[in-house]
Amino acid sequence: MLSYFKGAFLFTIVCLGLAVWLGWETTGSVVGTAGLLWIVIVLSILEVSLSFDNAVVNASVLKEMSPVWRQRFLTWGIAIAVFGMRIVFPLLIVAIAARLGPIEALKLAAGNPAEYERIITSAHVGIAGFGGAFLAMVGLKFFFDRDKDIHWIGLIERRLASLASVHAIEIGVVLLSLYGVSKLLPSEGEALTFIVAGIFGILAHLAVEAVNSLLEPDAHAIAGGAARSGLAGFLYLNLLDSAFSFDGVIGAFALSNNIFVIALGLGIGAMFVRSMTIMLVDKGTLAHYRYLEHGAFWAIIALAVVMLLSARFHIPEVITGVVGAVFIGLSLYGSARYNRRHPSDPVFGTLDDCSPVRPDGSELKS
Repeated sequence: MLSYFKGAFLFTIVCLGLAVWLGWETTGSVVGTAGLLWIVIVLSILEVSLSFDNAVVNASVLKEMSPVWRQRFLTWGIAIAVFGMRIVFPLLIVAIAARLGPIEALKLAAGNPAEYERIITSAHVGIAGFGGAFLAMVGLKFFFDRDKDIHWIGLIERRLASLASVHAIEIGVVLLSLYGVSKLLPSEGEALTFIVAGIFGILAHLAVEAVNSLLEPDAHAIAGGAARSGLAGFLYLNLLDSAFSFDGVIGAFALSNNIFVIALGLGIGAMFVRSMTIMLVDKGTLAHYRYLEHGAFWAIIALAVVMLLSARFHIPEVITGVVGAVFIGLSLYGSARYNRRHPSDPVFGTLDDCSPVRPDGSELKS
């Protein structure tokens, strides 16, 4: 198992070395360097703990991709995750919001981190709208599926699957959610920003599906609209990772407003999440724990709700992590319970079906 994380550990050593160098250069003291190093470690742990559902969803896409594209996701994808989402994306927000060039935005981040943090935080409404809408589309697409015949929470999931015959119902649900949250916002300007960003989040999800249809028109959609095609799947995974990262990048400012410290800490976490994803695929974990994927998508919907509501209310990151962990834990428990009661059944059923049975098929009294 440790072999899957060799790259992550090497990446961690390099990042921690850079953190020590950065801490000494900026503080000039052992205590200051140790404090900065501790922040990097905490950020990396938080990123891993809050992103397990992301790893499960990534695995559900990667299992349909060739080893070549899996490796590209692990190598090229980490560059996009660390440098794109943790450095370039925040700088792009600052550049647009403050009408600065990229070099000026970088100078602002390095020379005036407090102002940099203020600008990033002020853009949270738009980020919440885009990320929340995109994640909601991912989660709802998984459950609004007429061909879905394995249900974890049967009472709810069967009804959602039956509603899949209503064309584009997930778009309607997301649009209504955007409108409802926008009515809670204090100003019309924020409401408009939130709705427009949310619409672009929906369009981003549709764009990924369009790319998949062009590249592989006969492939079956998986993972809430994710693609089996190598390139389309790669684009989908990185866009999904970006949506997952929005709140993490913003929340990281609670520990540090240094863009390089945040990039090092969250980058380490992102590398471990990718290694965990590859391990889940190679070990066949999703096949053994059939409800694990369901739990991950319920966690995505919960994260989408939290992200949308965060445009109006302050919601601590720990809540997001706890909710996701609860769904993942319950889905693992449900899978393990079914495995024990149906040891010879290769296909898992629903929570409703988990009644104990004898080898001859007759039901046992509990």
